[in-house]
Amino acid sequence: MPERRTVALVTLGCARNEVDSEELAGRLEADGWQLVDDAADADVAVVNTCGFVEAAKKDSVDALLEANDLKGHGRTQAVVAVGCMAERYGKELAEALPEADGVLGFDDYTDISDRLQTILSGGIHASHTPRDRRKLLPISPAERQESAASVALPGHAPADLPEGVAPASGPRAPLRRRLDGSPVASVKVASGCDRRCSFCAIPSFRGSFISRRPSDILNETRWLAEQGVKEIMLVSENNTSYGKDLGDIRLLESLLPELADVDGIERVRVSYLQPAEMRPGLIDVLTSTPKVAPYFDLSFQHSAPNVLRAMRRFGDTDRFLELLDTIRSKAPEAGVRSNFIVGFPGETESDLAELERFLNGARLDAIGVFGYSDEEGTEAATYDTKLDEDVVAERLAHISRLAEELVSQRAEERVGETVRVLVESVDEEEGVYGRAAHQAPETDGQVLLTSGEGLTVGRMVEAKVVGTEGVDLVAEPLAGSLACSEEAGR
Repeated sequence: MPERRTVALVTLGCARNEVDSEELAGRLEADGWQLVDDAADADVAVVNTCGFVEAAKKDSVDALLEANDLKGHGRTQAVVAVGCMAERYGKELAEALPEADGVLGFDDYTDISDRLQTILSGGIHASHTPRDRRKLLPISPAERQESAASVALPGHAPADLPEGVAPASGPRAPLRRRLDGSPVASVKVASGCDRRCSFCAIPSFRGSFISRRPSDILNETRWLAEQGVKEIMLVSENNTSYGKDLGDIRLLESLLPELADVDGIERVRVSYLQPAEMRPGLIDVLTSTPKVAPYFDLSFQHSAPNVLRAMRRFGDTDRFLELLDTIRSKAPEAGVRSNFIVGFPGETESDLAELERFLNGARLDAIGVFGYSDEEGTEAATYDTKLDEDVVAERLAHISRLAEELVSQRAEERVGETVRVLVESVDEEEGVYGRAAHQAPETDGQVLLTSGEGLTVGRMVEAKVVGTEGVDLVAEPLAGSLACSEEAGR
C-alpha cells in the first residue's frame, strides 16, 4: 500500500482565513491526504497568505520562505501559496517568489487535491492572472444568489454533503476539518464587501458581498458543537450587511437566537460590524439574547468628519458616541473594540485632536491603531495630500500610547464585575486563562483565573474581577460556579 500523501496548512491573517484553511483541510482529507501539524513533516506545505497591508504581506512572504528552507532537509518537497495574497497577485507573486512551487487562487480551491498532486509530481500549474472579483457577480445584491454556484467562494462549501465525503459526523458535516482543539471556532456568514472605502483593496480580490444560507450556517454550527466547540464567532467582511442579498437585511437578528439555541454552544459572538449600518433591532438582539455576547466589533477607523469623508465612510465623533451610549444603556457591561488609521492623507492636527476626543469619551475595551500606508489599487493611493512618513510615525506612536492607557483604564473599570469566562488553557506553571464575553480571541485580552481547581479547557465559569494587568483581567472563580463546572465534567 503506498504511503499516504501528507500536507500541512500554515495560516496567516484573519479569522476568515482560518475558516478557509479548514475548508481546504476538509477537501484534502476527503481525497486521502493526511493532515499534519508541522510543515517539516509534510510532503507539501500550503501557506494561506494574507494580502491586506504591507506588514501582513511581508509576514506571508516570510512564511513561504521559511517553509521553502525545509526542502532538502526533511520530508517537505513542495511549498504552495494560497489565500488573499496569492489571489491578489497571482502570476506576479509567482515570478517574484520562485521559491513557491505553486501560487493558487480561489478558483483552484475546489480542485486543491489535484493541484497539489500535480505540483508534488513535478508538474506546473500556471498561476492565474488576477481580476477584479467584484465583476463576477451581478451588481444587484438580489440577483447574486442565482450566480453564486458559478463563483469560487472560500468558506461557503455546502453543509449537507453525502455521508463519507466530509469528516464523520453524519449528513450535517460540512466540508471542513478542524485544525486545532480550541473550544472556539469561526463561522463564515458571508464573503466580499460592497463598501468602497478609499484605503481598502479587499473587495477587489474578495469580490462583492454575498451571504451564506442560514441553514448552512446552522448546520455548520451544529457540527462544530459536536466537535466540542463552545463558542462560535461569526465572521465576514461586513456582518451588518448579512441577508441583504437574501431579501432580508434583518436576517441576522433572527439567525442569532437560533444559533444560540444549538445544543452545546455556550456563546455566540459577532465580529466586523459597520457603525453606519447598525440598526436598533440588531443592537437589541446583541444586548438581550441569552448566550449571544454583548460584543461590538465596530469599524470606526477615525472620527473626524473630514477624514471619514476622504475614507468614503460616514459618521463623526458625536454620532459614534451616541451609538455607544445607546449600546451601554441596554447592556452596561457590553464590550466594544475598534481599529483606527492615523496619518491618513489630509489629516490635520485638529482632525487628530478630534480622534483623541472620541477615544477619551468612548471607553473602548480594545483599540488597534495603524499608521496609514498606500495600498496599490486603492483610491487613497492616488491622493496628493499625503503626510510625511515621520509625521505618520509620530502620530501613530502618540495615539498608540493613548490607546494603551485608555484600554488599561477601561479594564480597571471592570474590577468588581462578575464575568462569564470560557477556559481556553490550563497549565500548572502558567495558570488558567480564558476570555470573558467582551474579549474576542487573540485581539482583546484575556482573563487569568486565580484558581483552576476542577477546570478544563472548554468550561464556562463565573468569576469576579479582582485585578488587572494592562488590558487583561484577573478574576476569582465563584465557588458555586466551580462546583457546577466539576459536576458538568463528570
